[in-house]
Amino acid sequence: MHTLLAHARTIEKRRWSVILVGLLLALGVASLPFSTWDHEFASVGHLVGNEAIWWIYVAAMLLYVRKVERRPLSSIGFRAPGIGNTLIGVAAGVAVLAVLGTMYFLILPALHLSDSAAATANGGALMATPFWWRLVSTVRAAVSEEVLFRGYAMQRIEELSGSRAVALLLSLTVFTIDHVTYWGWSHELIVAVGGLAFSLLYLWRRNLWVNIIAHFIVDAASVLA
Repeated sequence: MHTLLAHARTIEKRRWSVILVGLLLALGVASLPFSTWDHEFASVGHLVGNEAIWWIYVAAMLLYVRKVERRPLSSIGFRAPGIGNTLIGVAAGVAVLAVLGTMYFLILPALHLSDSAAATANGGALMATPFWWRLVSTVRAAVSEEVLFRGYAMQRIEELSGSRAVALLLSLTVFTIDHVTYWGWSHELIVAVGGLAFSLLYLWRRNLWVNIIAHFIVDAASVLA
């Protein structure tokens, strides 16, 4: 009996350790300024390099789930969406876009708020890149941010804390703060509301493809239009 109890404790300690390391990788590494280090907008080569870093990072996290945690990708919400969830993803994307558009064009001006110089500068640099790169970047942002902040972080924080609210608040806080470096504080209200919407969507559907579709629609409307 004592041996079985000790073994169970060992397994539980390993589970906690593995999840904590995973959260450090998912949230900590995602907070690093890869774009700044790589001088992302310096040339096409730098653009490709930045994208490669992020795709390798996401692939590494998926491998971490499979090989280190020894769990299926469904444990972070990767499940076949089906027609119903696909349509929900599209509808959610349009709805979030409408909310953010209302904030950007009506609410923020009414409050005498506008995007910071950082947001304007980064937006200008982004729109100056080739269309194909903006498309790749939009897909990557939708996939990477949903995998890291919603799929992995929210699922694992909820497992450790037993609270969906804690999982939402912690992941949303890191997600929002991570955007300050590139877009400035005045853009954070948009980021926070969008992040909250995506977080609630994930808690509702528990399907990453729904979130990825919605996220892509929101970003594509501003970057690819």
